[in-house]
Amino acid sequence: MKILMSAYACEPGRGSEPGVGWNIAREIAKYHEVWVMTRPDEAGEAIEAELKRNPVPNLHFIYFTLPFWANGWKQGKAIELHYYLWQIQAYFVARRLHRQIGFNLLHHVTFGRYWVPSFLSLLPVPLIWGPVGGGESAPRSFWRDFGWRGRLAENIRDIARWLGERSFFVKLTAQRCAVALVATFETADRLKALGTKHIEFITGQTGINEKELQQLEQLPIVSTNTPIRFLSIGRLLYWKGFHLGLKAFALANIKDSEYWIVGEGGEKTKLENLAKELGIADRVHFCGNLPREKALNILGTSNALVHPSLHDFSPTVCLEAMAAARPVLCLDLGGPAIQITEETGFKIPATSPDQVVHDLATAMTTLAQNPELQIRMGEAGRKRVKDKFSWYSKGQFLIQLFQKITSANIE
Repeated sequence: MKILMSAYACEPGRGSEPGVGWNIAREIAKYHEVWVMTRPDEAGEAIEAELKRNPVPNLHFIYFTLPFWANGWKQGKAIELHYYLWQIQAYFVARRLHRQIGFNLLHHVTFGRYWVPSFLSLLPVPLIWGPVGGGESAPRSFWRDFGWRGRLAENIRDIARWLGERSFFVKLTAQRCAVALVATFETADRLKALGTKHIEFITGQTGINEKELQQLEQLPIVSTNTPIRFLSIGRLLYWKGFHLGLKAFALANIKDSEYWIVGEGGEKTKLENLAKELGIADRVHFCGNLPREKALNILGTSNALVHPSLHDFSPTVCLEAMAAARPVLCLDLGGPAIQITEETGFKIPATSPDQVVHDLATAMTTLAQNPELQIRMGEAGRKRVKDKFSWYSKGQFLIQLFQKITSANIE
């Protein structure tokens, strides 16, 4: 088949959305001919360098960007406007290419927010939209810990979604796409309300490639006779829930235990002060931002990952922890609720902050008292990542989906 992809973010060797754009395109190009619309910038240089080292004959890139006067908008929140305008340009580029090539399928890969339209839906070709997310929300009872800036940000996010859901082009995308790919139940519910007829669940937006799997499998299993070490990795933002992890760690009060936090962000000072107030500052280590190798070394000396995020779409860090055979403690919300099972970790219901802290503390204590449970959950997590979250398995899922679409066999 001839497939045209729109990947505003696309770059080899990267995580998050750039990695999603690159890995999906590369996997599909193993079986079909793929053209990818993306931006030049630094990513274009990285893409061409990678293709020179490891050619992919069926993979073609079409680079374009907005006029020079718009390029300065690509920083901070202004990137949202740049992305929207770039998508309009992408429609005209796609229309011209379709006249020349005649595509069988269109696939909008990145960015993946359900409340922002894909103008590729205006073309007379079946469109796969996603993976898309953004339907996830922090329960209102947790807003009390956010501070005024956090509450303001959550309100702005809710308003943006409310406006997006009333956009003519968002509704058109939702209703005209052949299939919308989602990674969370929350986003699926939002799309159903917008009139999307065919929704398919995919195991998260992000994935792990073979090289990363091998690297993570080589990390040593921590001796279960040593004091337990918990680890959190991520940006220190209010909605990441690290304050809940600290309170749970203090409540558990496990002898000689440690809690390491890797990352930077606006909440760092607040979290450091909270550790002092809780009397655990001597057992909590704030490591700041670290190169990937150093972060993986710390993962290799930790017993479990604590990821109490309140509205994550598809966190890669949970997959990396499972691939490294570490249990994951998360909330039963958003992407982690799909990634983690009872066999691979603890999914804590998110009713109230006090309840979450209590249940997280119980889970920490349970792991500390049951070393064999750590090993069993770690092994199950590693198997789950290989079976469901590798880029290879995601590619196989998409190939089968494309065949169903082109044979009009969507159920």
